[in-house]
Amino acid sequence: MNKPVNRRQFFRICAATVGTSTLAALGVMPSIAHAEMRIYKLDRATETRNTCAYCSVGCGILMYSTGDKAKNVKSEVFHIEGDSDHPVNRGTLCPKGAALLDMIHSPTRLKHPEVRRPGSDKWEPIAWDQAFDEVAKLMKADRDANFISKNADGATVNRWLSTGMLAASASSNETGYLTQKFVRSLGILAIDNQARV
Repeated sequence: MNKPVNRRQFFRICAATVGTSTLAALGVMPSIAHAEMRIYKLDRATETRNTCAYCSVGCGILMYSTGDKAKNVKSEVFHIEGDSDHPVNRGTLCPKGAALLDMIHSPTRLKHPEVRRPGSDKWEPIAWDQAFDEVAKLMKADRDANFISKNADGATVNRWLSTGMLAASASSNETGYLTQKFVRSLGILAIDNQARV
């Protein structure tokens, strides 16, 4: 069991600590003080405004990357912070949003579209153009096969019930409006977003 330190012992410990640190400081102090200005880490960075990818709140973030946008220079994000001009979060970030840099540099992060073919047990990477073309072809084939133009009473309904849409709830009002117009023009009734998932 530890004995409590009395007042006299406390002062001896403090005097020894101060004396030791003072002697150490005197031994390493330079004779001439050189003035040096540190470079701010975001001084030459490229600032990009974006939206946090985690939840449906839609917090604004500022991403800072290196590189001068030259053709052969690979740009890399090295700092992320909350956007103080954003009306949703006003510069604050939750713990997940504050850890976005780890998600960006994660070795398991998906950076390109992948597809798993019927009967296959693995995912294969494909190009963005190929992914868009394949999704468009599959949507058209499904819509052509399952589109309902009239109901049992003969009324025009123009519905497509076999496909749904999962939209982004962190989008702006304008983006949400355009998403609704696009989905409803196809006849899709099942639309939701990740705020409810």
